[in-house]
Amino acid sequence: MRIIKIPLLLIWRSWFYILIFTTIVVMSPLLFILSLKEQYYPRLWKLVRMWSKVLIYGMGFRLDIELEQEIEPNKSYMFCPNHGSLMDGFVLIASSVNPIVFVGKKELAKIPIFGFFYKKLVIMVDRSNPESRKRVYEMAKRRLKNGMSIGIFPEGLVPNENVVLAPFKNGAFSLAIEHQIQIIPQVYYDCKRLFSWNFFKGGPGIFRVKQCNFINTKGLKKSDLDDLKDKVFSLIYNNLIGDKNYMNRDFKTN
Repeated sequence: MRIIKIPLLLIWRSWFYILIFTTIVVMSPLLFILSLKEQYYPRLWKLVRMWSKVLIYGMGFRLDIELEQEIEPNKSYMFCPNHGSLMDGFVLIASSVNPIVFVGKKELAKIPIFGFFYKKLVIMVDRSNPESRKRVYEMAKRRLKNGMSIGIFPEGLVPNENVVLAPFKNGAFSLAIEHQIQIIPQVYYDCKRLFSWNFFKGGPGIFRVKQCNFINTKGLKKSDLDDLKDKVFSLIYNNLIGDKNYMNRDFKTN
């Protein structure tokens, strides 16, 4: 990562929001049309995937993706990456040909213009509201039955800068077991370092992504949920702490 002086860093950070706003405005007619019906979603996904690549490369980032196992076309999966940056969602979108529906925070829907289309791509959840969590569960089940994949950041939040990996929530693993779909653990080594939530940190560089071997849920029951969750957590956690570049920071290693 190149060290950027504060004035240039602020300009670079501001460029991200300018880039998001201008590209959404340009794409808004197509986004609006393709968001009218759920059956248009695969086409909407292609457009949003292209947009994500524009944002990633337009910010001076590059993707270096290691695939231990490749996804099959037209198959449903549960994508479970670690979460540390606003760029994580764009990285996941750019790295998957298969359409993914996200489960995400409702607060982002309040952002002007962006929020309108965010609601079309994301099943929003209010984690403090049990009824909201139940609604999310039912909507996710419907999308899985329609052949979509689901993307959930199992930490449920972006942990503090000095935390390697926050404890996982149950939702992703409960859905994966119920629908007997494979879980795809993804490890994002550099998003937190290169595009931190701290406005005064970061810089252009390479986002290294590792798509780990898939974890099967066939034959698993609800009683296996905790073991499955721990297995995915340990896999992602051990990959993160085993990476020297990632751990070259002031982290708590649990």
